[in-house]
Amino acid sequence: MDNYKRQFIDRASLEATRANHVFPTMAACEAALESSFGTSKLAIEDFNLFGMKQHYHPIYGTHILPTREWVGISKDTKDGKQDGWVTINASWVKYPSYTECFIDRMNTLRRLSSSYPHYKAALEATDPIVYVKEVSATWSTDPKRAEKVISIYKDYLKM
Repeated sequence: MDNYKRQFIDRASLEATRANHVFPTMAACEAALESSFGTSKLAIEDFNLFGMKQHYHPIYGTHILPTREWVGISKDTKDGKQDGWVTINASWVKYPSYTECFIDRMNTLRRLSSSYPHYKAALEATDPIVYVKEVSATWSTDPKRAEKVISIYKDYLKM
């Protein structure tokens, strides 16, 4: 892991700690994956580290950008086979800082934990690996999200 990536995780972990995240370092590694270590347009312009889409009742501003979503089905098209990814325009949350992003992330997991059993299990996890496996089961459209975050986490812990 290069110095820039390590510094990003250090900073994000500090912000996640300020937001009382249950596993701040793992949350920072999630943010690293979701925001390309803080270099995504959402992270740079909107402090949105998790690809948080706008809430039903917005608290913060909105930014509309295209995104790729995994639909999990391959289909034949006129130009060949589509691999299960589609591009759509989405409304994203525009945060004032990383801290508010982490606070909103935790509030979202708590608010939705009664509807999504994986969020409840993530919040009740006793270690960061279980946490990220559980939260990733519902959070992401990428079926390999948990293993990618765990790889970043393990690489970060190597000193």
